[in-house]
Parts: sequence; C-alpha cells; structure tokens
Amino acid sequence: MMKLAVGLLTAAAVALLLDSYAPSGVLPPAGRRRRRWAPQPAPGAEAANLLWVVQVSDIHISRFRDPRRAPDFEKFCSETIDIIQPALVLATGDLTDAKTRDKLGSDQVEVEWKTYQSILRRSRVMEKTKWIDIKGNHDSFNIPHLDSVRNYYRKYSAWRKDGSFHYIHTTSFGNYSFICVDATLSPGPKRPYNFFGILNMNQMKELSLMATESLHSNHTVWFGHFPTSTIISPAPGIRTLMSSATAYLCGHLHTMGGLLPALHSQHRGGTLELELGDWMDNRRYRILAFDHDLLSFADLNFEEWPVVLITNPKSFLYSSSVHEPLVKILYSTHIRILAFSPSVIISVKVYIDRVHLGNAYQVSGPLYVLKWSPQNYSEGFHHIDVTVQDASGRISMRSHIFAMEENLSLRFDFWSSVILLTDHYVLARVLFGLIVLIQIALLVIFRYLQKPPLKEKPGLLTLTSYSLHVFSKTNTFYYSILVLNLYTILGPWFVGELIDGQMGACFSFGVFVGGSFLQGGLTFVVGILQMVFFNLPLTAYLCWCLLLRCQGHSFHSHMRQARRLMAVLVHLAMTLLLAWQVYSCYFLQRTYGTLAFFLSPMRTWLVVLTSGLIYKTWTLKSSELRTYIVEMKNCQSF
Repeated sequence: MMKLAVGLLTAAAVALLLDSYAPSGVLPPAGRRRRRWAPQPAPGAEAANLLWVVQVSDIHISRFRDPRRAPDFEKFCSETIDIIQPALVLATGDLTDAKTRDKLGSDQVEVEWKTYQSILRRSRVMEKTKWIDIKGNHDSFNIPHLDSVRNYYRKYSAWRKDGSFHYIHTTSFGNYSFICVDATLSPGPKRPYNFFGILNMNQMKELSLMATESLHSNHTVWFGHFPTSTIISPAPGIRTLMSSATAYLCGHLHTMGGLLPALHSQHRGGTLELELGDWMDNRRYRILAFDHDLLSFADLNFEEWPVVLITNPKSFLYSSSVHEPLVKILYSTHIRILAFSPSVIISVKVYIDRVHLGNAYQVSGPLYVLKWSPQNYSEGFHHIDVTVQDASGRISMRSHIFAMEENLSLRFDFWSSVILLTDHYVLARVLFGLIVLIQIALLVIFRYLQKPPLKEKPGLLTLTSYSLHVFSKTNTFYYSILVLNLYTILGPWFVGELIDGQMGACFSFGVFVGGSFLQGGLTFVVGILQMVFFNLPLTAYLCWCLLLRCQGHSFHSHMRQARRLMAVLVHLAMTLLLAWQVYSCYFLQRTYGTLAFFLSPMRTWLVVLTSGLIYKTWTLKSSELRTYIVEMKNCQSF
C-alpha cells in the first residue's frame, strides 16, 4: 500500500511538472476574451498580405578571437540580406564581445564597435532594410552610466537610443508592432554580474503603455536580449506584460552551448518565446514571416542554401488561437512557401503524409504556391514536407506537423520550457537560502544535541553523526564554519572596482555600485556553487579529519592505514576544491583589480581560513579530544 501511495504521488508530481512547463492548452490573457477572427482573406495564390523579417543575435564582434566572425557577418549583411530582402532586421544584443585577451576581464573595446559600424556602412545594409540593433549584457560591461563616453552603443550602433521602445512597421495590409525590452543594467558592472537583466517599476510602466498602444496593430512582437527567465522584474512580471504579444524574440543563452538547439517554448497566455542561437560560434540567424497574419519562422545556418519557410499551413506546435487567425488555414486555397537562394530555384516539391501533392510554382519573388484542399486534412495531425532544389544542385528540406483542429495538443521540449519559463533568480534565491539554513541548522542541532554513547562497533551512519558531534562541540571549528555560513549570506563577498573608477561591493543578494543597488541574480547562483562545492565539502572534510584524530591517528599515521587509497582520494578532492578557490581569487584580481583580491573575505581570506582550519585539525592537542579518543578506543575494542 505504501509503495502504491508513493507511486501515485510521484506520478501526480511528474504530471503537474509537465503541465507547468509544457502546457498543452493556451489561455487568453486575464481580462481578455478570445478574439473572433474573420476567415477571409485567406492564403491563396496572390503575393499579398505577406511580411518577413530577419533576426540575428549574439554577434560578439571581437578584437581577440575568431578572425572569421566579422568578415562572415559582413557577408551576411551584404549578400544574405540582399537575397532574403527582409522588411526589417532585428539584431538582439551582444553586438560586441567586450572581453579582454585572456577572456577573464571585460571592457568596452572601441575598435570592436568601429568594426561593427564599418560593416554596416560598407555593406550599406541600412539602405536596404530597416536595421534595429539593441544592447546585450556584453554591450553594457564596465559602463558607469548611459551618458558615459564608454557607452559606444550610442555612437556606433544603428539605433543609438538607450531604453525600451515601440517601433511600428506599416504595410498596405496593416500595422505590425515591435516592442524592444531593454533590461540591460545601468550602471553596467564588469562580468559576470550582469548576466541577468533587470527592469524597475518605471520601465515596467513604460512597457505597459507600449503594450496598450500596440493593441491596434495586426500583431505585436516583443524582442530583447534576455530570455524572460533571466529578467528580474517587479509584479505583475514581464511575461504578464507581454501577454498580448504573438512572440518574444531573444538571444543570450547561445542554445545552452548547443545542448538545446531549439530553445523555444510558449507562455500560458499563448505568447511564443523563441531564443535564437548565436552568430558568435554557430552563425545562426532566423527568418520570421506573417502570412495573412499567420506566424511562421525558421532558425537557419549561415550560407546554407536554399532557405525554406512554409507559411501555410503553419506549424501546429507554434500556433496560438489567441493571437492568430488559425481559421484561415481551413479556408486557404494554396500551400505557401518562401524559398530563397543565390541561384535560381528549379524545384519545390510538396508532400503531405508522404504523398507527393505536386510541385509548387513561383508567384512573385520568393513566394511559391501549390493548390490544395485543406478540408482533406481537417481531422488529426498531418505532416508536410517541402524539398527545394536550386540551379547549383543544393537541396534543402523543411517539414512540420500541422492540424486544423484547435483542441489537439503538442508539447514543447520539457528542458527548453524549464530553461525559458522558470524564474531562475527566484529559484536560485530559494535554493541558496535553503542550503545555507540547512547547514547552519545542522551545526546548531549537533552543537546542543546530547551525544549518544558508542556501545558497539559503529557503522558509517554512526561515525558520520559522531564526527558532526565532535565538530560542532569543538569551539574553533563550530564558530569558524558558523560565521562562514552566516557571512556567505549576509556579508560582502568582496569590495573593488566593479566598474573602472567606481568602487562597489558584492553581496549574495546583489551588488552596490555607483550609488545604485542591482538586485541579485547570478550572485545567488554563485552562492549556491560556493556552498555546494566549497563550504559543505570543507565541513565534511574537517569532520573526517577530526574523526581520524579521535581514532588515534596523526596526519602521517592515517596515511599508513589499510584504507590508504580512500584517504588519498579524500585529500585529493579537497586539494582540487581549494585549488578552485585559489583560481577564483586569481579570477577576481583579473576581473575587478588588485584591491578586490585583498578585500575579498569570501575568496582570498577564505583560502587563508581554510588552510588554518585544516592545519588545526591535525595539530589540535590530543587533550582537547581526550574524551572522544577514549570513547572511540573503547568502542573499537568490541
């Protein structure tokens, strides 16, 4: 019965988790009714009601790395944009790399910005399309305030305006709103403590007004550098604010180093959140189209041709009945495909459910169409495949699942949804607090809990408990680790130049710099790593050393015991963790200067404290442990 209950509870928890992160239904935003859409005009054979834009992100123009990055980007601006001819290009942040040669420090490098600007000018891309470039966290490194001469974004970018804004793109068939979310920090500290974006109440009010203004547009697309999961915002939260949007386009996470190449999900209200892979290493970009107000997109690799995007029927997974007139698919007369290539397109083959429907023909520009009867696919899921070949012999294939019924469901990838829909700063805050409190509670409990006598040869659990009793009841170790844990959560970790020329202090809960307080995001993540990979192992290691002392060993004698290999492994593990702590001191010096190295209780001072505590365990007078040694000796005689 107990196993059954546990199994049912586990199944319920898993179901709840899956429903939270991969919702199968879309709910209209609070206070808004589901909009009724007119079935006409529906997608047909005419080259009408069609708009497409391009997104590129995390370009990271660098003075020190990847000499092909800038030339490839210039080729993208001059050749790829010429071929695709988008109405708009969104460059969503991290235009420059802003890292030092050793990759440890960070600073605004003017030559990188000049390179970026020269690419835009030489390619004349701003004459061919509307180019909107916004800041990322790298573009805000080491900037004391927005009016600083180091804020090169204002001087060398195309847009040149700080802050969020609302751009309206006007067409003959309606207006399309593009709302930028600028969550970059001001002042902008050096790396890594600006990984999370922050919006204050005034910025939220501005965005709320923009959201209201955009309600009269055919569609609203929000875009920014940070995914919503890495934006710290006051109530009601950034996702609620953008609930009227069809999609939110972002970058920043570099598809988690390629582990999640399709980092996409959908908010409860139906807004798609689409993180784009980086240009920096992967040369990724995106084409996004509105065809009769149906949204489609494709994430692409630079210089892979032909480029193919199926705009009708659109992918069911990326559909939202709240924001799109999905009924138009059922009333459409033609399958519609955008195909781009430097060479002439010679073949566009269309298959549905592995049945060849025919070859689409060119209507105008990149638009290819093929007559179809959507009523034949009105029930269940169906699979459309399109194969495009150009005159150079290159072949590209694009496929997705579509459906006419709105009550069906497909789920986004679970881990992608976890990455994009979790408020990571909240999760990190809670985990960090729990880890610190658990260790403090253990110390206090074992400090005042009466130690039970050892009556027989102890097992592993008993020895662990015994070592905690010895540790907690020895003042030197108890107070040292107690203060360390309290300091980890309360005290400044270091004081130094978080921005060149401006002193600041870093705490677990945030950063003070330039007269401003920046809420903690990454600081809590660093705090978790500090607790899990140093504070807790240090406590365990000291307990183990004290236990060996209680068993009558000295540092030299315990290395000659039968379990010598285990002792070597334990010492090696602690040595590696201490080496990591020493490296973090070096990182601190390279990042925030020599003063930060010396005024760093949680880094430099902790290395000294750790060395002293380890030395103390092996040099502690036996008289201070006499009671435990005698008890352990008597126990071992059983």
